[in-house]
Formats: sequence, C-alpha cells, structure tokens
Amino acid sequence: MASWYGKDFHGRLTANGEIFDMNDLSAAHPTLPLPSRVRVTNLANGRSIVLRVNDRGPYKYGRIIDLSQRAADVLGFRGQGTARVRVQYVGPAPL
Repeated sequence: MASWYGKDFHGRLTANGEIFDMNDLSAAHPTLPLPSRVRVTNLANGRSIVLRVNDRGPYKYGRIIDLSQRAADVLGFRGQGTARVRVQYVGPAPL
C-alpha cells in the first residue's frame, strides 16, 4: 500500500537533507538507500512513474511507500489517499 504526503511537509527537510517539494516526483521509503530511484506502479490503473526516494517513511502500519502529492496525482490515487502499488528498485539516484 502507498499513501501520499503534501503541504504539511512542504519546505521541510527530508531524511537525506533535501528540501521536500510536494510538486516533485519523490517518495519516502523505510529501508532503501538514500537517495534511490524506484518505479512505482498503481495496480488499479497500470500507471507507472520513476521517483526519487529521499526520505524515510511511511509511519503507518501496512504501508510500504509515501509519495509526494504530485506523484499521487500522476498515479491517479490522490483522491483515495492510498493505493495498492508495486515498487521496483531502479538504482541509486545522483546526489
């Protein structure tokens, strides 16, 4: 399960020291190396994007990744709040 985060965190520092921008394609994951790139696919509609993982989270039981508001929009689940997704590690992201 994926969820998303936005304006409450906009402008704050991420776990690796970057500034969170809810309009960027980024994500938070509990264990992947920071920064990383992942492909996230919404299993309900097949939409897929590559994101930069630069933060830790989510902190809700049963969720594997938190996406930026923009990423949730692109994947088509912002209105629902959560979605079933597949997360595939692509590789390290540039610093």
